[in-house]
Amino acid sequence: MLTGAGDKMRSELCLEAYNKYRFLSNGNVTIPGQQDKDLFVETMEAMKIMSIPEDEQIGLLKVVSAVLQLGNMSFKKERHSDQASMPDDTAAQKVCHLMGMNVTDFARAILSPRIKVGRDYVQKAQTQEQAEFAIEALAKATYERMFRWLVMRINKALDKTKRQGASFIGILDIAGFEIFELNSFEQLCINYTNEKLQQLFNHTMFILEQEEYQREGIEWSFIDFGLDLQPCIELIEKPANPPGILALLDEECWFPKATDKTFVEKLAQEQGTHPKFHKAKKLKDDADFCVMHYAGKVDYKADEWLMKNMDPLNDNVTTLLNQSSDKFVSDLWRDVDRILGLDKVAGMSDSMPGAFKTRKGMFRTVGQLYKEQLSKLMTTLRNTNPNFVRCIIPNHEKKAGKLDPHLVLDQLRCNGVLEGIRICRQGFPNRIVFQEFRQRYEILTPNAIPKGFMDGKQACALMIKALELDPNLFRIGQSKVFFRAGVLAHLEEERDMKITDVIISFQAWCRGYVARKAFAKRQQQLTAMKVIQRNCAAYLKLRNWQWWRLFTKVKPLLQVTRQEEEMVAKEEELIKVKERQLQAEQQMKEYESKHQQLSTEKMALQEQLQAETELCAEAEEMRARLAARKQELEEILHDLESRVEEEEERVTQLQGERKKMQQNINDLEQQLDEEEGARQKLQLEKVTTEAKLKKIEDDVMVLDDQNNKLNKEKKLLEDRISEFTTNLAEEEEKSKSLQKLKNKHEAMITDLEDRLRREEKQRQELEKNRRKLEGDSTDLHDQIAELQSQIAELRAQLAKKEEELLAALARIEEEAAQKNLAQKKIRELEAQLSELQEDLELERAARTKAEKHRRDLGRSWRP
Repeated sequence: MLTGAGDKMRSELCLEAYNKYRFLSNGNVTIPGQQDKDLFVETMEAMKIMSIPEDEQIGLLKVVSAVLQLGNMSFKKERHSDQASMPDDTAAQKVCHLMGMNVTDFARAILSPRIKVGRDYVQKAQTQEQAEFAIEALAKATYERMFRWLVMRINKALDKTKRQGASFIGILDIAGFEIFELNSFEQLCINYTNEKLQQLFNHTMFILEQEEYQREGIEWSFIDFGLDLQPCIELIEKPANPPGILALLDEECWFPKATDKTFVEKLAQEQGTHPKFHKAKKLKDDADFCVMHYAGKVDYKADEWLMKNMDPLNDNVTTLLNQSSDKFVSDLWRDVDRILGLDKVAGMSDSMPGAFKTRKGMFRTVGQLYKEQLSKLMTTLRNTNPNFVRCIIPNHEKKAGKLDPHLVLDQLRCNGVLEGIRICRQGFPNRIVFQEFRQRYEILTPNAIPKGFMDGKQACALMIKALELDPNLFRIGQSKVFFRAGVLAHLEEERDMKITDVIISFQAWCRGYVARKAFAKRQQQLTAMKVIQRNCAAYLKLRNWQWWRLFTKVKPLLQVTRQEEEMVAKEEELIKVKERQLQAEQQMKEYESKHQQLSTEKMALQEQLQAETELCAEAEEMRARLAARKQELEEILHDLESRVEEEEERVTQLQGERKKMQQNINDLEQQLDEEEGARQKLQLEKVTTEAKLKKIEDDVMVLDDQNNKLNKEKKLLEDRISEFTTNLAEEEEKSKSLQKLKNKHEAMITDLEDRLRREEKQRQELEKNRRKLEGDSTDLHDQIAELQSQIAELRAQLAKKEEELLAALARIEEEAAQKNLAQKKIRELEAQLSELQEDLELERAARTKAEKHRRDLGRSWRP
């Protein structure tokens, strides 16, 4: 409003800058991605859509501006009296202009209101604190009535049929559990509401679990976990025998000369033995009593609780507001006769309880109204199908990817999520459909299910029998298998181990197949080389033979006489092709008829498939619910998995080393392949030279004339052959050395694989030890809790002893005349004090030992 209002509206509403309002102490806070001006325009448009007239919109904005101006009113104390005065009435003039009141009457009503004493009215001067309290109470009441009117107006606009609909969607947004350093009446009301909602949540979960178990036909002893919170709720709301906190607070509001201190004393007297009520262990300046809520222990300070419970308003000001010239303001304050005035609050200190019954049935305290509204809300929630959404803040810095574990854990505890998990773990939290269970875990029982069709329930029963699970750990329902907490995790571990064994054997078979294929390829290459050599030798023999030359020249001429024969053959082939085409056309027609039949069958199958998909969608919804529950359990297991990550990092390091060694082996194999290729080239050259040598020897037998020339060429060729043989020997030596290196690296790889298997076995052993340590840690935590409770009892005894010591010292100062007797008592008390100090030192030593023992246990528990 302060940003989006135009100049005309700003002058009409008497608006100022952000920093001029005391109620807006934080000023203008910018939110990324949002503009205040656009939000104001959207709000005004929304009012128009909800059919709120323009005069009511202006009246609403005037009330908001007047509430801001009420915070700017300041009062001062006069010099010679406690009476309050208003040195600057600028804010009061703006309030009166916006609310349609007279400034003089408004200032007189605030500073010296008329109070009824007996049958007469008397003007009573107000102190500075009383005037400031009256202004703040007026601002709060005005804003509350405006908000209530807005809700009523929106409901009126939405309810077109003028009936109370049985079907609706409602959203309840409430602050979470609040535990501050200083907790007051507001925190008690909020925590009381959270107790009731948590009880509804526990009861709803219990009902859902009961329906699920009944639907599946599982025997289970039902426990209503909603009753666990009933003692704390009764401590707050119980009307009598003994009265609860709210009932005692209302009772104290009716008594004269009642104070917050008397309320605390009466509460300790009535509820001192209640298991959820404790006396505060802090100093009396910090807390007055303590309540054990489900989210933890909360210390409450009962300052001004009586005043807050009555929430009195200045009836002189409310009368002026009822008689306002602004129609919107006067409508907000129509029920001014039901408001608790200052004359009733003033009568608490100097009148009898009967003075409060002048308007019987009119006045109701804040606690009564809150309790009544909460009971209506709970009735509405019980008649609906509630869905619970828990909002978790990961960090206070509003940074992405940052998670504060302590903050999240506190929120989970205060939101009741841990309480819900505790309820789920009492029964069978893990559920899985028969088909999914069989599909996922049949690998663990390969021979348990016979071949052929079998019902899913029977198959799952045979699988569980083969797994040899404890009957207390599972239940078989009509469509699902139910497991206790931790059973599915154990099955997942066994399944992972089985899959790793299968994959290792599969890799071994694949590597053997690849090696055999490579060997067969090498053999084919050798046979192909022999064929090529044989053909090359035959060609070298025949290329200079005269008859061969004549055959190669005459062979193309023989094709001319065969063209007519080829034409006849082509025509015969054409006739055969036409006959085949006719047969193909006939087959095509037959296929088209079959296609039509298959299409009709396909449509029928599609209809069946659609019905099956609908059933599958229902099963998918059930699977999604199970997946959501599984995700909640996986979040709990996330912490445990983080510990396993250390062992996995070691495994990854070993795998990295293995990859490096594998790369080195691949490089050496590539070099070996290159050397092998060079060696094959040299062998080919050797073969060619041998062929040439044989040719030369044959020519020597035929041609004696060229014997000398061929001998020279023979010598040259023999020299080259000797060079090639030496090179070939060197290459063979290199290949042998590379083969040795390859064997060494393969041995190293096998060693690394053995080490990896050992590390996996050690990791599994560590996981088993971790589970044992977790069980031991829970027992030790219980022992520590018992020791802490004993320490708390000893501290309470020590506090009582200290109070007795202070009382004895006070008696010594008062009874100065009885000095001798007092000295004897002092000695006795000093002896008792020394004993108490010794007890205290022993207790401190025991506490330090317990703390040290707990730390050692915490260190030994950490993996």
